[in-house]
Amino acid sequence: MQVKRIVANIAAADPAAGEAFYGGLLGLTRLMDQGWIVTWGGPGQARAQLSVASEGGNAPPVPDLSIEVDDLDEFLARVAAAAWPIEYGPAEEPWGVRRVFLRDPFGKLVNVLQHL
Repeated sequence: MQVKRIVANIAAADPAAGEAFYGGLLGLTRLMDQGWIVTWGGPGQARAQLSVASEGGNAPPVPDLSIEVDDLDEFLARVAAAAWPIEYGPAEEPWGVRRVFLRDPFGKLVNVLQHL
């Protein structure tokens, strides 16, 4: 058996409210919208990973989601243009990532990172 994908599910009263964050800031495409569930995704094939942590590393709390991007500076420009509040970072971490933490519209702490 091989795991084909791992999907993060976030409970929300209004799933479409995630459009500005997941569609706008992250540039993901709305793949499915059934009203009660909205799924965003991107091109290419993501690796299946699951992290379990006792802390967020270097002081912040454990994020609910971690999303790796290929250009953190481009993401940060989108964050600035949208005036989206940053909770941590941007920070270059000793384990080889540059990252920033933000809250999505549902209150989830999202770690957006780029490997150095």
